[in-house]
Amino acid sequence: MIMRGQKIVLITMAMVFSLFIVAQTPTSRAMSKKDTTTVANIYVTTKSDDNKDNLIASLSEKNDKQIAKTAQIPPTTNHKKFLEESSDEFGEDVDADFEVPSDELYGFSWTSEYLNPYKIKIDDLPDSTWIDCTGFVFPVAKSTEKKITSDFGARRRRYHYGTDIGLKVGDTIVAAFDGTVRIVDYEARGYGHYIVIRHKNGLESLYAHLSKPLVTVNQEVAAGELIGLGGNTGRSTGPHLHFEFRFLGNAFNTNKIVDYASEKCFADSYCLTKAETFRHKSDVEKFKQMRYHRVRQGETLSHIAKRYGTTVNKLCKLNHISRTTIIRSGRSIRYR
Repeated sequence: MIMRGQKIVLITMAMVFSLFIVAQTPTSRAMSKKDTTTVANIYVTTKSDDNKDNLIASLSEKNDKQIAKTAQIPPTTNHKKFLEESSDEFGEDVDADFEVPSDELYGFSWTSEYLNPYKIKIDDLPDSTWIDCTGFVFPVAKSTEKKITSDFGARRRRYHYGTDIGLKVGDTIVAAFDGTVRIVDYEARGYGHYIVIRHKNGLESLYAHLSKPLVTVNQEVAAGELIGLGGNTGRSTGPHLHFEFRFLGNAFNTNKIVDYASEKCFADSYCLTKAETFRHKSDVEKFKQMRYHRVRQGETLSHIAKRYGTTVNKLCKLNHISRTTIIRSGRSIRYR
């Protein structure tokens, strides 16, 4: 009986000793409260490589979903790729569009053959568009004759769509804003040598009656860069620069933006609107309705009035003359 009891004691001691040894293994210690190793790390140290990958992917997906829930972004298992896509979509692309509004306004419309190829009426223009005026440079550089010789507006027989700036033949003409040269052309009975530049801010500028253009089509120019020399070519009564601003083909008064006294813009930006910027539309429509008769030898005011179904008094009023005014052959008389 003693031998049997001794065996039981020895067996019991062996079992206790075995439990003590097991309790000291790395896996068991990892489960203790004092150890900070995560469950995922324990799993990785005890399972195969395939199981490791599966668990890591599962935990990563769970983590992404939690981020998406709190940050309101689409879940993804590739953080680096997501950050790159976000930067392109919400950073660079948006900024590029904002900096070059002309790309959105004009799209792929580009031709060097026509001054106004867009054929967009004033009524169809956007109600308002902000124009960035920073970086403006006065188009006539270093001249003693820089005075306005003719403003934008109505003339006796036609509408004047630009601002005429006095200069000397050969004076330096520079680009008003950064942009790309769209037209370099010549009109014997109109603008003479002239240049049109499309600017990044959405405007186009025109420089006419030059003695010599110094740029080529598609050339990019910076504000203040030399583009030509002042002159007296085309339909001109003396040396000057005919300067225009156009928006989608429609000319408007440069005085809306440029302070000619200081040769700077009034502000860093200008809100272009149909109602205010193009308020001259009604005057232009009146000019389009005007009709003229070129006087032939022997004709009188009575002959002209009878021909067009009007009266001598109306002819005198329209042409700012009196009944006794001598009308010579070749003169144009407005009858409507």
